[in-house]
Amino acid sequence: MAFTLATWNINSVRLREALVMRLMTEDAPDVLCLQECKSPVDKIPFEAFQALGYTHMVARGQKGYNGVAIFSKIPMVEAGAEDFAALGHARHIAGRLENGVTVHNFYVPAGGDIADREVNEKFGQKLDFLAEMRDYFRGAKTEKSILVGDLNIAPREDDVWDHKKLLKVVSHTPIEVEKLAEVQEAAAWVDITRQDMPEGRVYSWWSYRSADWDAADKGRRLDHVWATPDISNAAHSSHIRRETRGWEGPSDHAPVFATFDL
Repeated sequence: MAFTLATWNINSVRLREALVMRLMTEDAPDVLCLQECKSPVDKIPFEAFQALGYTHMVARGQKGYNGVAIFSKIPMVEAGAEDFAALGHARHIAGRLENGVTVHNFYVPAGGDIADREVNEKFGQKLDFLAEMRDYFRGAKTEKSILVGDLNIAPREDDVWDHKKLLKVVSHTPIEVEKLAEVQEAAAWVDITRQDMPEGRVYSWWSYRSADWDAADKGRRLDHVWATPDISNAAHSSHIRRETRGWEGPSDHAPVFATFDL
């Protein structure tokens, strides 16, 4: 069974309902994971997505903040939702597909502007969230699983437009990269995007503050697709739909895709 999965920080699923529907129509991934939905679950425009073939949804939502959802053409049931770091935020949802694959959809806290937990509570929350993600997967028997989402960390030097300039900028600091590596090691997750695109600069986010975002290309790879080793070799065709960043009224993130043959 082959299926294509995409992950996208949509920055309000209701505000950008038309963009989600455009992606569902033009690219038609079998599974679409959204983050930062900024909507209670009952206000997500599920009926519109159902009409396009996305007949299954699992989600956690909040009014105006956070929120994660998985939409699937493949039969899917909820497989859990954790409140990491006890923040009371809707930042994780898991769905199990009929082929036995569990998809974990995450929206890791951004962490604020100062990379110091002593003066920035949000940065401390981000580190705590990552530590609990690590412990969760260390304690779980994680097999036949995919982890996706806006992890709000660009780990590699070529995941950012300028490694040296961003070393002290939240999302690329050494402590964040270290904590994300611990999460990855906890279940031996394989970075599918980099498995398929091992070399070169790869970005999935460009700031709204940059009017000439495309020409300047000061991006970061904050959005990820990982898989457990038992299915990582079945993954291929990873790509980032950069064009969506130029759509009218866009999210500042672009969708990341991968296909799995299982």
